[in-house]
Amino acid sequence: MAQDDPKTLVSTDWLGKHLKDPDLRILDASWYMPADERDARVDYAAAHIPGARYFDIDEISDHRSDLPHTVPPIDKFMSRMRAMGVGDGHQIVVYDGAGLFSAARVWWMFRLMGKTDIAVLDGGFPKWQAEGRPIEDMPPIIKDRHMTVQRQAHMIKDVTQVAAASKLGDYEIIDARAPERFRGEVEEPRPGLRSGHIPNSKNLPFAELLNSDGTMKDLPALKAAFDAAGVDMSKPAITSCGSGVTAAILNLAMERLGKSDHAIYDGSWSEWGMYDDLKIAKG
Repeated sequence: MAQDDPKTLVSTDWLGKHLKDPDLRILDASWYMPADERDARVDYAAAHIPGARYFDIDEISDHRSDLPHTVPPIDKFMSRMRAMGVGDGHQIVVYDGAGLFSAARVWWMFRLMGKTDIAVLDGGFPKWQAEGRPIEDMPPIIKDRHMTVQRQAHMIKDVTQVAAASKLGDYEIIDARAPERFRGEVEEPRPGLRSGHIPNSKNLPFAELLNSDGTMKDLPALKAAFDAAGVDMSKPAITSCGSGVTAAILNLAMERLGKSDHAIYDGSWSEWGMYDDLKIAKG
């Protein structure tokens, strides 16, 4: 079992003990690929951890962008959190219905906004349910809470910055997609995207950081996974994936390992794979 840390990852035991804390806020950040044929909002309405609010990754995003669920403007993030009763002084725990999949994206988003008192629930809702812990189907009573945001610009990279990093090699670019997608051997699930990867990037599929029950591996195993992928941990890191969701699992793992100089390429392959003037590599 991973060691509990309210700034990165907590166990179901930890959450069970703190479930009634007045300043605890729980977020259900479940999100699924279309092929999963699951409706996260419907699932939340049917059953969730007591007190949990539903965090809609697609809605709480920048709708001015053509890319999927990119980071929302600060004022939108603040207004949505206030409406959810999440604000300053709260300890936040975020989980998802897959174990550990989309929750890390919301953990990263809060960190981007300067909020560090947030942790991912290790093993998520499946582990919570498997242990017979309490669930409910009623939404919580919401009270407004002010939130102060200080955006951490170094935690997010755009396509120009990633292109420069690819050319200069001053960052480790780490791709969380499956190996066959990274190598360009299969078509991308989103139509119209080229296959392959960002030149000079490394491949570390997010699943290699997880145990079979959806919990995150222990620290020695996490380090071994980064080492096996050829990642130079002395360099700052930029993570990428299909659309910036599972990349955050790599960021969470690096933070667990004590590495803080990491960012996400928010456009990820949804952007890079779209433009013919951006070079790609295969194999």
